[in-house]
Amino acid sequence: MNLPPKVTERAFARLAEIGASKQGKALRIAVEGGGCSGFQYAIELDEPATDDLVLEGAGEKVVVDSVSLSFLANATIDFSEELIGARFVIENPNASSSCGCGTSFSM
Repeated sequence: MNLPPKVTERAFARLAEIGASKQGKALRIAVEGGGCSGFQYAIELDEPATDDLVLEGAGEKVVVDSVSLSFLANATIDFSEELIGARFVIENPNASSSCGCGTSFSM
């Protein structure tokens, strides 16, 4: 069964630190063609659209457009802080492989 993506408390907390909702923005997660593995994630602050799936927590929003939703079924959106930097990451069980940078994948 395909479930919508889920967002961790850590990701919502980071959005709150950024102040996304105070700017009227949400974190948009989209899947686009391209990248070294066939598809790539686009992650940006954006205004929610009327047909977006809206995931809410800690007063913040993460939005996914209807086309990207099937690619992100059962995925987890998290925030990671590592030596190489801090970023939003997507753990996607639908991806058959991904590149080393974590932003490109294949299905």
